[in-house]
Amino acid sequence: MKKLLYPIIIALLAVVLTACGSNDEADKKNDEKETKTTEKETAKATEEQQKQMEEMQKKLDKQKVDEKKTVAIVNDEKISGAEYNTVLSTTQMQMQQFGQDPTTKEGAKQIKEQTLNSLVGQKLLLQAADKKGYTASKAEIEKELAEIKKQYESEEKFKEAMKQAGLNSEMLNAQIAENIPYTKYVEKEIKVEEATDEEIQKYYDQVAEQAKTSGQKVQKLEEMKPQIKEQLEQQKKQEKLVKHVEELQKNAKVDIKI
Repeated sequence: MKKLLYPIIIALLAVVLTACGSNDEADKKNDEKETKTTEKETAKATEEQQKQMEEMQKKLDKQKVDEKKTVAIVNDEKISGAEYNTVLSTTQMQMQQFGQDPTTKEGAKQIKEQTLNSLVGQKLLLQAADKKGYTASKAEIEKELAEIKKQYESEEKFKEAMKQAGLNSEMLNAQIAENIPYTKYVEKEIKVEEATDEEIQKYYDQVAEQAKTSGQKVQKLEEMKPQIKEQLEQQKKQEKLVKHVEELQKNAKVDIKI
């Protein structure tokens, strides 16, 4: 539950990590192809792919705004262009991972709205957490940072992911310092009921039917029950969190500047 509710900058590191893993898998497949094609053909294909990636990146970069620009004001608290660009990059990557083109007119509009909604929602939750008195100690920040670093094979891999994400140590520490009271607030203030046996059975039946249709084997309900229960409760939490943000927004002053 906790990881699903992380603010977007920390989530960005996870996206970068996933992308690195995907690239490793792609490299393996390319190695296999090289045994079937000439070096010349491989070099040409690689060059063409590189050009396409560069062109795509140029289009993605055009969607960014001036880092010093104020993109929104939430209850007299400003959201900067730098914050917007960070969340924008994450949203762009997520859309691409789902096989969608973020550079189309409709895609660009969707990304802008999603990015602004994420930033405003996060700011409202952070403000609510501050009002409730939730804080982060130095020890908690150091522990959280250590947990993030554990996801990487080495310090070098971690620094590379930070670089790709456009982050430095100061930015990450600041985000962790916000993330901890944010997480405390969500866990303490957003309560949901446990998933019932009926809900779990219904979800399992859907999964089993899909598996049957695709010719796949499905595990027994007893084996999948803990996982299904957690997933359903995560879903409930997210739905309630969205409604909570909507309620906060009703009493908030939100001024979008872009």
